[in-house]
Amino acid sequence: MNKRLLSVLGFALVVSVVATVVLYRLIVTKLAVSAKPTTTQIIVANRNLDIGSLVKDSDLKIVGWSGPQPKGAILNAADAIGRGVIAAIYEGEPILDTRLAMKGAGAGMAATIPRGMRAVALRVNDVVGVAGFVVPGMRVDILIAGNPPGASGNLGTQTKTLLQNVEVLSAGQNIQKDAEGKPVSVAVVNLLVTPEQAETLSLASSETRIQLILRNPIDTDTAKTPGTAVANLFSGNSGLPSPPSAPPKPKLKPAAGPAKPVPVATAEPVKVIVPLTVEVITGTSRTETKFKPEEVKQQ
Repeated sequence: MNKRLLSVLGFALVVSVVATVVLYRLIVTKLAVSAKPTTTQIIVANRNLDIGSLVKDSDLKIVGWSGPQPKGAILNAADAIGRGVIAAIYEGEPILDTRLAMKGAGAGMAATIPRGMRAVALRVNDVVGVAGFVVPGMRVDILIAGNPPGASGNLGTQTKTLLQNVEVLSAGQNIQKDAEGKPVSVAVVNLLVTPEQAETLSLASSETRIQLILRNPIDTDTAKTPGTAVANLFSGNSGLPSPPSAPPKPKLKPAAGPAKPVPVATAEPVKVIVPLTVEVITGTSRTETKFKPEEVKQQ
């Protein structure tokens, strides 16, 4: 084999090796760029933010977030500063718009009340407050006991479930939800209710005795209870008597039409026979002339 052929083969081998190395590096670089995760700048909590607290500038920080951006994440710190926290936010957690109250709503318990709802304060003791276990975030039923107006005196005091599955908004001045559910002795609890329920509860708190019944927050079923009375405790009956039914309405007769005129019997005319006599007086003489009698009708 001549030197010229060997030179050509050697040159071709060198070129192929160089081309392979260059192509390999290009492919590796391309894959490294495509595999590198993209990052976005989002706002996260600089410390734990409790419910009811007001977000300040020092409570936030900007970090790079790799991967999909959380839905509803706030990207501008100005959109979060000055808003109240309505759900607990932990350090390093993205600030979501759904965790903050509306702008201008402020902080504290008022900011945690959803639109269209109301917070009603209810005075409690160890018995009503279920020995202190009625804490923020719990769910309760509300029972009332008293003597309804117009009720039979034989039944005694009656009790009835007034409201069910009502959320406890705060226990005293504490609006934080305790994950461990430790009992807290307070004098007042605030319940989250609708405006209609607020009216009912306000009247019941002044006219009856109220008892709170603790329930599992997961149990959202509404129980249909008949209520009971003191008389039922001794008789074994259950439920309350149904209200007396209204007396049946009298059946109305159809309106009569105009009265028909009563026929009046008319008397038959009486026939009277009157004799006709004509007396003629001439001077001192007098003569009578009788004519044939005629029938004269007398009414």
